Amino acid sequence: MANIPDELLYSAEHEWVAGEPTVGAVVTVGITEHAAEALGDIVYVEAPQVGDTVTAGEVCGELESTKAVSELYSPVTGTVMDINGELDSAPGAINADAYGDGWIFKVEVTAKPKDLLGSEAYAAITD
Repeated sequence: MANIPDELLYSAEHEWVAGEPTVGAVVTVGITEHAAEALGDIVYVEAPQVGDTVTAGEVCGELESTKAVSELYSPVTGTVMDINGELDSAPGAINADAYGDGWIFKVEVTAKPKDLLGSEAYAAITD
């Protein structure tokens, strides 16, 4: 069973958010361990670029694994402030440490998100 940390918030599309997603705050985004396991070995990450505007629930990149290509959705609306450049040469960090070294991008939140889930609610949709 996948690890679902209590301190994170989650989207129904299997992304996580670290930090309080209030307007003006910078939060970190990645995909859940559940999603990483379902994808298999991730071999390429197309993340949004610094300065891009992302919208909650909309596609902002993609992940390519040995099994499939999957769209990456933003769980929050805002401006991309940073991306994890380490994923260019080591995309497998997402599989190895989805909630740590496998983070994908950071966003300065410009609108309060409505649809994020706590760990228990997210666990319920992954069973």
